[in-house]
Amino acid sequence: MKRNSLSSFYVSLWLLFTAVILQAVESAKGKYAHMLFNELFEDYSNALRPVEDTDKVLNVTLQITLSQIKDMDERNQILSAYLWIRQSWYDAYLKWDKDKYDGLDSIRIPSNLVWRPDIVLYNKADDDFSEPVNTNVVLRYDGKITWDAPAITKSSCVVDVSYFPFDSQQCNLTFGSWTYNGNQVDIINSLDSGDLSDFVEDVEWEIHGMPAVKNVITYGCCSEPYPDVTFTLILKRKSSFYVFNLLLPCILISFLAPLGFYLPADSGEKVSLGVTVLLALTVFQLMVAEIMPPSENIPLIGKYYIATMTMITASTALTIIIMNLHHCGSEAKPVPQWARVVILDYMSKIFFVYDVGENCTSPKREKEEECKLEGDDECQRRHKEVRNHLSNRNDDCDLKEKLNGNLSKSYGVHGENVRETVNCCSCYKMLIKNIEYIANCVRDHKANRAKGIEWKKVAKVMDRFFMWIFFIMVFFMSVLVIGKAA
Repeated sequence: MKRNSLSSFYVSLWLLFTAVILQAVESAKGKYAHMLFNELFEDYSNALRPVEDTDKVLNVTLQITLSQIKDMDERNQILSAYLWIRQSWYDAYLKWDKDKYDGLDSIRIPSNLVWRPDIVLYNKADDDFSEPVNTNVVLRYDGKITWDAPAITKSSCVVDVSYFPFDSQQCNLTFGSWTYNGNQVDIINSLDSGDLSDFVEDVEWEIHGMPAVKNVITYGCCSEPYPDVTFTLILKRKSSFYVFNLLLPCILISFLAPLGFYLPADSGEKVSLGVTVLLALTVFQLMVAEIMPPSENIPLIGKYYIATMTMITASTALTIIIMNLHHCGSEAKPVPQWARVVILDYMSKIFFVYDVGENCTSPKREKEEECKLEGDDECQRRHKEVRNHLSNRNDDCDLKEKLNGNLSKSYGVHGENVRETVNCCSCYKMLIKNIEYIANCVRDHKANRAKGIEWKKVAKVMDRFFMWIFFIMVFFMSVLVIGKAA
């Protein structure tokens, strides 16, 4: 029991001694830091370039770390990004011997106390021209200064939306000194590309790299070279959102347009369906136009919308023409011979179009339509039999009239019977005329009805023909859009 209490006492004593030693060392460090700061900045000026020889070039190492893409405004062509900018250089007037200051090798001081290179973003597209964030800099004993500063940049980016929503973009971030030329301040790449190790994944864009290239440009105003470092941010759009919200609804709606040809003409909704589909695509076209820049490059999805709307407009116009053929009626001209051969004989079989009362399993006409055409042989045969029978009755009347006339001359009797016979024959003649008139009316009615039925069949065949044509066009346009995207 005594041993345990003694060991606990010694451990507590050791911890107390260690804490006192560390506090003393920290106090010593703080004392030397204050002393060092006062000595370094006693005669220091942050207004001039910190080199001992004014003809010597001061090298600034630049490193960019991309943390997050905040926004990509395609319409205004502005990229908003959250960056960590690291700059490091050597200050010839901020050096010390660390042994004189108890091994103190670095201190952290406000950045506005030291000279800083005026490196800015050349293609900045922000209205705010405020100063950089005054974060601390790390000052080492050999004069090396490292300045890490966060920045939210808005840079101009030329956006090419030709293949939207399957597009890729390249946005440049160009950094360089605003006033110092290459003979005074030179910029050196710390890495061959931007640092993407701390990048927060974006919901709309994929990062495929950020290569860095140093450029030395001589501007027209000055003869000295001006170096800059350009970081090219390679972006690939994640297209799933736009496929499910803009492209897929358009494809589904466009497949409704050919079905307007399959809709029966008597329903009265054929034109309404085409107009409704056209209005729906117009709404989607306006949605795409709102997010795209007003440039001459029409996006791929916009081209698809325009082509589909043109096709639906053509289908609606064709539907109106075909409906006029369907409602031609008996007053129209007969179907031309070439249309009978091409449309009624061949195309109707190809597209499986049958007459009223026919289907693919029982392609026989009803018995009541046997005599619908004017040149029907069976109908004419029956009509001739009726006329022959009535003519025979008429001949019998004439024969009886002659016989009765002879008898009346010979015997002078039966006058009343003769008159009755003559009246009966005249009734037969009137009956024959009436029957002939009725037969002609029925024959004309059937001929006109057959003419209207032929025009309706022509319209139905043309409906089926254009339905398959437009189905094929929609399919190939959809495949073409997906193929270009791939």
